[in-house]
Amino acid sequence: MNKNVILTGMMGVGKSTIGRMVAKKLKYSFIDIDKLIEAKEGCSINLIFKNKGENYFRRMENNITLQELKRNNSVISLGGGAFLNKSIRRNVKKFSVSFWLDVSVVLLIKRLERTKNRPLLYKKNLKDVVKKIYLERKKTYNEAEFKIICNYLKSSEIVNKVLKLYEKTRNKV
Repeated sequence: MNKNVILTGMMGVGKSTIGRMVAKKLKYSFIDIDKLIEAKEGCSINLIFKNKGENYFRRMENNITLQELKRNNSVISLGGGAFLNKSIRRNVKKFSVSFWLDVSVVLLIKRLERTKNRPLLYKKNLKDVVKKIYLERKKTYNEAEFKIICNYLKSSEIVNKVLKLYEKTRNKV
């Protein structure tokens, strides 16, 4: 039984893109928690936040994530705020190998400027909000087993780093 690969980090860092690529290389299944939530609710996360609120979303995220963490041989892309949840974090640390995909705030802002589907950024000063969220989450993201600074790396380079570090954990006695 191989431990799952967990990707955490801010919205816009590329968790889903990298996750799909890593899963393909490992021949694991890929799970995008946000996509599962949207499928279960039949609408976007934006609409869930708008119609049912962030607390409802976080409860759903908790339940679905804890369920998915029980799987084996999976690459799981967490939502940007999921790793802040103590229960999720504890289970990730216990049963998985976690990677914080980190990107500078300046680059994040550049990536997120064109997005319309990020509820925490809706109708707000993007630069201030991204900086604030990043600073609030940075310490917790740092609890991931590995940190990969992705600033100017190509997707393939990030994937190779994840795979190399993951292999090291599998080869530990």
